[in-house]
Amino acid sequence: MSTPDLASYEHIIVACSFGKDSLASTLHLLECGVPPERIEWWHHLVDDGADIFDWPHVTDYGRQLAAALCVTLYFSARQGGIVREMLREDAPTAPVWFEAPEGRVTVGGRGPRNTRRRFPQVSANLSVRWCSPYAKIMVADTVLRNQARFQNSRTLFITGERAEESSNRARYASFEPHRSDLRDGRVRRHVDHWRPVHAWDEAQVWDCLRRHGVIAPLPYRLGFGRLSCLTCIFMSADQAATLRYMDPARFARLMAWEREFGCTIRRDRDLPALAATGEVFAPVLARPDLVRRALSPRWRGPVLCAPSRWQMPTGAFGENAGPV
Repeated sequence: MSTPDLASYEHIIVACSFGKDSLASTLHLLECGVPPERIEWWHHLVDDGADIFDWPHVTDYGRQLAAALCVTLYFSARQGGIVREMLREDAPTAPVWFEAPEGRVTVGGRGPRNTRRRFPQVSANLSVRWCSPYAKIMVADTVLRNQARFQNSRTLFITGERAEESSNRARYASFEPHRSDLRDGRVRRHVDHWRPVHAWDEAQVWDCLRRHGVIAPLPYRLGFGRLSCLTCIFMSADQAATLRYMDPARFARLMAWEREFGCTIRRDRDLPALAATGEVFAPVLARPDLVRRALSPRWRGPVLCAPSRWQMPTGAFGENAGPV
């Protein structure tokens, strides 16, 4: 199936990181004729206020872009984010909170007590790389399962994975029932999962943003090839060196946790050793003003421009270190 019958769904949801692929997925919906008011963006706050993993400016950028595109934006999070889960000791996994049409809702937090006390590890196995399921995938599942508006209706849930990114993502289906689907249940909840840009290459993604004049978040202009966490566990040596240069205090916190846990993010070396083998991205050295903006909680400047004035960011087609 190339494109599902978009008119057949009462709800169309895009899991939006505000990175290029989820933005292209949204813009593709608009090009398919879906009115923007029918689209919901769900953005998971992986920090939930902890200010360690996520890029500080991205939340405000998303608010401004959602307003410019006339798309409804809802935030959600695992309480305390990745840091609380990482530091969990003899305690249950934290509840999930989410925004809904009627307001903010909190559910969960009554599971078994357990201890983690370590970073997510670099792996395709989500039980080992637990940041993605606990801070994003399972949060979305919780939001879908705990709103009556999704009962007895059809929902299309959209994510931006692309086959080009990794051999593991190449095996993803472009269209399938979602994990939360309950179409045969007593209370029916029909949820389909669509990956509209799964077969796209990166050039198609950037061209889609150009056609709509969408100015991408600042990491792309600073040399990063994707909008992962600022402190993503998949960071390359160059990204580690760049993080240490841009935000030494944040880098020092990660180093301290590695020592405290007695377990490094990468099993073969610690973060200082990784950073020592890398080089700081050239745009970061050349544009301290962009670095300051990227580390600010407020987005400064436009989010849209005329397609004729749109510029390809420096990080496009560059290093693509990230989840496999």
